[in-house]
Amino acid sequence: MPLDYATVKDWRFDDVRQRYEQKDTMLYALGIGLGQDPEDTGQLRYVYEKDLRAFPTMSVILGYPGFWVSDPRSTVDWVKVVHGEQRLTLHAPLPVSGVVTGRTRNTHVIDKGADKGAIIVSERTLHDEDGQCLATLRSSTFCRGDGGFGDGDASPEALPAAPDGDPELRCELRIPSSAALLYRLNADRNPLHADPDVARQAGYPRPILHGLCSYGVAAHAIVKTFCDYDAARLTSLNTRFSAPVYPGETLQCDMWRMPDGQIRFIARAKERGVVVMSHGTATVQS
Repeated sequence: MPLDYATVKDWRFDDVRQRYEQKDTMLYALGIGLGQDPEDTGQLRYVYEKDLRAFPTMSVILGYPGFWVSDPRSTVDWVKVVHGEQRLTLHAPLPVSGVVTGRTRNTHVIDKGADKGAIIVSERTLHDEDGQCLATLRSSTFCRGDGGFGDGDASPEALPAAPDGDPELRCELRIPSSAALLYRLNADRNPLHADPDVARQAGYPRPILHGLCSYGVAAHAIVKTFCDYDAARLTSLNTRFSAPVYPGETLQCDMWRMPDGQIRFIARAKERGVVVMSHGTATVQS
């Protein structure tokens, strides 16, 4: 059944004020695989209170308005929604602890057709207590059962594809078997990521990793490869989710530096040879 365009486009989100502590900052970093080598001082700075730093993609779990499409008033068939894209622009380093406010609005509601679904693009800005904007996040939700409502918004500019051929650089990071159980303590406690029975009911052989955890692992690969673990140099990270990742797999991130300095990447679940993230772009400061 088609969604109601006006209801979704004009959905009112309350501001979300969130306090987080140093232990939350460390838990997020552990959840995306930092600290697996406890003697690597580059990783240690994100998981140990001595000279602690916040990993920038932690922005995705802060000020989150919740799974609002499950509200019956949204008119969205929430059972059929999946995370399509995630875009992040960082304006200032995240504090290692503090209070932030997330402000969310829906910017695009796109009709792909009666049999092709719809896309909702939401924008969230993250602000510190002084009102400074720390990050802008844009998330695309693919609503597989909600197309055919008629006139909608035009799609935002598409993310560019990675070049053909062999990558300039490659980074492989093993995802711990317990990664989903650890990452879910940050925010998303959907049983799909923990309960084997729920995963099988959803059509998966076992629990899958959160898409935003895979996203964080890709950021880890880029920061390791291009920034020597100085994550403050990462200023943007965008990608399209194309397949689930399973805990225990190896994420293979293939990367190209473009003439304009932009980094493009794709990520595969190495053991299966499946592309799990495509159309990836990142920018890092020199």
